[in-house]
Amino acid sequence: MKREDELKKLGANTTEYNYNYDPTLLETFENAHPENDYWVTLNADEFSSLCPITNQPDFGTLIINYIPNIKMVESKSLKLYLFSFLNNGEFHEDVVNKIGKDLVALMQPKYLEIIGLFYPRGNISIHPSFFYANQDEDYQQIKKHRFMNHNLNPKRVG
Repeated sequence: MKREDELKKLGANTTEYNYNYDPTLLETFENAHPENDYWVTLNADEFSSLCPITNQPDFGTLIINYIPNIKMVESKSLKLYLFSFLNNGEFHEDVVNKIGKDLVALMQPKYLEIIGLFYPRGNISIHPSFFYANQDEDYQQIKKHRFMNHNLNPKRVG
């Protein structure tokens, strides 16, 4: 199957936006280099969701770093999926963990981390993180190292 046949949202003439959380929006394509370990970094600089208590919008940046295995997430489907959080009321920590679990289920990567850099509200910013590694000892070591040496300075994350 050709890549363009796999990806339904990328070539669509019209884009439909779902304003409620929907993990079925995510699509994958085959990793052309599964024998290589390499980093993929995706920055969502304009992420938005709702506070579950006040229903006020929360804004931030999501940094998604992963080492692909067989499947990779297609970026337009990721954009539409992240957009689906727009009317979703959840705490920052819940959002980051939900996205992490959805991406693990979708791709089964060798390694994945998500760092949320949410903008301050009431002079406090929240930066939750999610870490995942498959069972291979090398990736477990990366997870342990990245978790133990986690630095919340956004200029040093990644």
